[in-house]
Amino acid sequence: MILQALKGYYDRKAELPREGWEIKEIPFLVLLNQDGDFVGFEDTREGAGKKRRAKKFLVPSLGEKKGNGIKSNLLWENIEYMFNIPVPTESKKAPDIARVQKQHQEFIHCIAAIGGDCETLKIVRRFLDKAFSEVVKNDRLWSEVFKLNQSLLLSIIDRGPVANDAELRRMIDASRPLSGNKGRCLVTGREDTITALEPPVKGVRGANSSGASLVSVNNKITNGTNGGAVPAFASFMKEQGNNSPIGKTASFAYTTALNHLLGKESQQKLQVADATTIFWSEKVTSLENDVFFFFSDPPKDDPDRNTEAVKTLYDSIWNGSYIVPDDSTRFYVLGLSPNSARIAVRFWHVGTVQGIGDRLKQHVEDLSIVHSTKTDSALPMRRLLRSIAAQEKDDNIPPNIAGETMRAILDGTPYPATFIQAVLRRIRAEQAKKNKKSGKPEPNVSYERAAIIKACLNRALRFNNPGDEKEITMSLDRENTNIGYRLGRLFATLEKIQSDANPGINATIRDRFYGAASSTPVIAFATLMRLKEHHLTKLKKEKHSLFIFHERLIGEIMLPITSFPTHLDMADQGRFAIGYYHQTHDLWNKKPEKP
Repeated sequence: MILQALKGYYDRKAELPREGWEIKEIPFLVLLNQDGDFVGFEDTREGAGKKRRAKKFLVPSLGEKKGNGIKSNLLWENIEYMFNIPVPTESKKAPDIARVQKQHQEFIHCIAAIGGDCETLKIVRRFLDKAFSEVVKNDRLWSEVFKLNQSLLLSIIDRGPVANDAELRRMIDASRPLSGNKGRCLVTGREDTITALEPPVKGVRGANSSGASLVSVNNKITNGTNGGAVPAFASFMKEQGNNSPIGKTASFAYTTALNHLLGKESQQKLQVADATTIFWSEKVTSLENDVFFFFSDPPKDDPDRNTEAVKTLYDSIWNGSYIVPDDSTRFYVLGLSPNSARIAVRFWHVGTVQGIGDRLKQHVEDLSIVHSTKTDSALPMRRLLRSIAAQEKDDNIPPNIAGETMRAILDGTPYPATFIQAVLRRIRAEQAKKNKKSGKPEPNVSYERAAIIKACLNRALRFNNPGDEKEITMSLDRENTNIGYRLGRLFATLEKIQSDANPGINATIRDRFYGAASSTPVIAFATLMRLKEHHLTKLKKEKHSLFIFHERLIGEIMLPITSFPTHLDMADQGRFAIGYYHQTHDLWNKKPEKP
């Protein structure tokens, strides 16, 4: 199913290279004159510093992974293959001169195997008849070329890259060997030449930079024909790709689609914890962009990128103008993670455009909660995950939460329990958090954390349906009699009383008592209610209107409370946080009514 869906994506993307070709970033061109003489290197990279990016070119594809063998690309290669110049490895071993010579001969052989003739090919062959090892070393760019040791592409002055020659392209396509075992392709169901080793897939974080394989049996039978043991992967004496026969047409299609979706500039790729996640639909839909905006953050080096698009998307859902297409077109989400030289499938989700759109909309609605007008309302996935991580660093995001949460969003199921647990831990850990510059207290129940708690509790309530319990509202709910919610409101009010009685105070009751008040109320509130009397006495003398306001508010909150419970479970600790957040927002963002 996965491979078929990827091939379908390749078939609908007309801009992707056809079979036998690939788009490759090549940092340097090897410039030749009409006589095939080396003229110099041309740097194709643009930008500055680490942001420099090589230009992309359409070049002939090898069609399979190189592995440890000697296999040359056609018309483009590294220094060793093209110039027969050894490049030191990271190990202390001396370069294998004999191997480098074989690589160079393979490069020459591949070009010689092109049938037919044209002017561009004549120039290339003149180049191969000459030795330039000393000439290239004197070029001004040689030190950079040698240091990088990346792909080089032959190019002719006044003609451009040799792979751009239309006549030469036709000759290359006609010269491709048709060797290989024939069989029925598992992807297309048609007879085709079976791929021995699939083309490399790049872009999965943590995988080999040279590429990894999604479908691969690399080893060959070594002892089966002479009485030795036959490996388990070689059942019925089948080697490599013949164990899972996939035709070259399908293999090229799905790996090309994967490399496109995993590309550096792809907006159909997300990093969800350790899983590199890609998504696409059967045909072009706006949802392909919407998913990216929902779950991603702008890059660190360009924080304004996509900001307006994200804001527009979230605002459209908030005001009800977001329209989910009534479309049964399939939508796919694939999570990949590295496993040595291979790629492991972490999760695979198949839905419809309408189904996924509805669930994204529901996700945003579940997160919706009152917040300051100065706060950006958009809550992409990364922003939520950072709010539960120590120091809000990506490296500190608890493992597995990201993948489990994303699956819950796409499936429309309850969020993982670990999500709300992580939020509550951070709230308690940061109850005394101060701003590093000003030294003033910072909220421990932030907008992001309150949104997560509300979403987790409401979705769990919706699915588990424990009686007639009411869902948590966006803003302050004075009718909510849940003990956790009421105590959270009470704690926020007591904190405001303290602040009004002692303006400019740097440390509030939150710094010392939030953790205890939200978990073991009977102990904490016994002390807090005594402190309240001292603060109210001061307000009665100095700010009588505030005294009356707070007295009335405490009376309203305490009305259904007959006693303080010994402890609150996790769900009620979450409601405590929401009650505290709602009441705090209400107290600090509107003026109290006059008595």
